[in-house]
Amino acid sequence: MQRAWIWLIIALPMIVVIGFFTLMLTDESQRETRRAPTRTSGEALIGGPFTLVDQTGQTVTEADFHGRAMLIYFGYTYCPDVCPFSLQIMAAALEQLEPEQRARIQPILITIDPQRDTVDQLAQYVASPAFPPDLVGLTGSQEQIANVAGVYRVAFRRSAGEDGEDETSDDYLMDHSSIVYLMDSEGRFVDVFSHGSDPQTMAARLQEFLEEEGSSS
Repeated sequence: MQRAWIWLIIALPMIVVIGFFTLMLTDESQRETRRAPTRTSGEALIGGPFTLVDQTGQTVTEADFHGRAMLIYFGYTYCPDVCPFSLQIMAAALEQLEPEQRARIQPILITIDPQRDTVDQLAQYVASPAFPPDLVGLTGSQEQIANVAGVYRVAFRRSAGEDGEDETSDDYLMDHSSIVYLMDSEGRFVDVFSHGSDPQTMAARLQEFLEEEGSSS
């Protein structure tokens, strides 16, 4: 009986140590498992093929922009403040780049309100001097817009408005996420800028990205 107690006293610390290291290894394995999808899914789940119409009436796809990085914003021309503000921030950030850097980035506005944002409406809107001078406006059918919004994980819907609002009226607002997407020259996701990002921060990130892309090409 005494010998059994002696062996138990000797073995107990070893059991505790083994259990401790087993928990550490299990926890580390779980953390690696949790981290891995984050690194891969973010790139795979944002962006993809689309077919739309630009402000000149030409049909374009994502392939037409290959060779230049893209700054993509989803909004609409009847937006009273959020959309124009975001496009002005984009313009101010791009102005801080060197000319050769600026030439490597294509700013794009994709409407989430194709019912009102026709080709002619977009053409007038993107020509505003407050926006990037080469801003491209893209529209399409309701289905096409829903598809491109889906691949970029953009949420939008017609605002409920006031009680009793006429659903057939053309006087309405759109609720939508306000995010600028940075895509590389092959159309792959790089980064996002949330609403309210300042031009200096955006410009610094764009310069960093362009240097990284230039060194890897």
